[in-house]
Amino acid sequence: MNLSHEEEDNSLSLSKFESMLKTNKVLFFDSEEFEDIILHYLDTGKINLAKKALKLGLEQHPRSTGLKLVQVELLVFDDKLDMAERLLNELYAIEPTNEEIYIQKANIYSKRDQHDKAVELLKTALEYTDDYADVYSLMGMEYLFMDNLEMAKESFIKCLEEDTEDHSALYNVVYCFDFLDQNSEAITFLNGFIDRNPYSEVAWHQLGRQHYTLKQYDLALRAFDYATLIDESFLGAFLEKAKTLERLKRYEDAIACYNITMELDDPTSFALLRVGKCHERLGNYEKALKFYLKTVHEDPLLDKAWIAITDFYIRRKNFQKALYYVNKAIGIDNENKLYWKRYAAINKALHFHEEAEEGYRKAVEFGDHQLDTWLFWVDTLQFLGENDIAINTLLQATEYFPEEYEIEYRLAGLYFMGNQQDKGIFHLSNGLRLNYRNHVILEEFFPTIWHTKVVQEAIAQHRK
Repeated sequence: MNLSHEEEDNSLSLSKFESMLKTNKVLFFDSEEFEDIILHYLDTGKINLAKKALKLGLEQHPRSTGLKLVQVELLVFDDKLDMAERLLNELYAIEPTNEEIYIQKANIYSKRDQHDKAVELLKTALEYTDDYADVYSLMGMEYLFMDNLEMAKESFIKCLEEDTEDHSALYNVVYCFDFLDQNSEAITFLNGFIDRNPYSEVAWHQLGRQHYTLKQYDLALRAFDYATLIDESFLGAFLEKAKTLERLKRYEDAIACYNITMELDDPTSFALLRVGKCHERLGNYEKALKFYLKTVHEDPLLDKAWIAITDFYIRRKNFQKALYYVNKAIGIDNENKLYWKRYAAINKALHFHEEAEEGYRKAVEFGDHQLDTWLFWVDTLQFLGENDIAINTLLQATEYFPEEYEIEYRLAGLYFMGNQQDKGIFHLSNGLRLNYRNHVILEEFFPTIWHTKVVQEAIAQHRK
């Protein structure tokens, strides 16, 4: 790889500086060389070397504004904000038109969470700078800190008008559009950007993502195609393209695309899982299972992979195998609500009702508050004859679903079964009010009380 003259000079300066440190000889560097050396160490996280270079630099060039501004950066990095501010005030008295002074002052205000003052200083920096893109980018970040997404978006757009290669600003613009739910506006902006920069793979990728969000899968695929043609090693674009092909039910093409991602980098659990899903949809069940097993081997903590294997066997009604894998999953993470819900469903299918009850109970305990989970749990409790616990469970469920007819009809039935007529009538009336048409739930789950006089009178009364 050929280095530019500037990169070559920097490399020589670094070698010379590090050689000096090893031999303890004091060599001369001009102030700009010192700045480059210090910034290199800052960029690579070698803070102590940066400080050492700064100390030597200031000894050789005590009046250098550039080195003093780098000193300010290091003071800010060390949270010595007052010292940094004093030094900036001294520099301001000497060079009031140096934009870097305003940028560093803005950085200090930003550190103090005074982002509005930081923006004002950056606006002043714009009056003196030649690097508008950098200042607009910094301004955009300050607006993001203030949650002013519209102004942040405007600043990043201005940054891109100055520097179309600033990928960070491009990602930030799209982030603002996303956060503001402006997907159509993002598409308009990106199309305009692409008209001016047709070979921007990042813009094509982001355009594809916007179309994907709006479920415009054909347009998304076209955009991802361009991104991957421009950059044949663009892993993210190939992944998004594969996901889009899945949505278009082009499973073989999706598999081919996922395979490319695995050639570009080590196979990820996500890609392995998706290839398995594609094979299953194509009816390649042995291949699907093989990829699911590869996925859990790659990432044993990925719940989606264990669920994919479990569901694979549930769909084939091989409940013993499904139970084996869901038990393995629970052994790895016994607080996963998704595992427990499947554990319950499998045991219910195997007529192991006590284990099913435990599964639904644990699923709710670990945060599954979906209506069907509560109802399956209650129906299992009723089957086991635990009517009082079933009532208490339904009352818990009403905190999440206060106006749900399925809960009300079940409460009515359970109270009637327990000879609590008033409570039974109260909940039956609620159920009839919420959904009269489905009152047959009562007959389905509580046939013994369905034909009782009190129930039939309540139904007849409501019908009137």
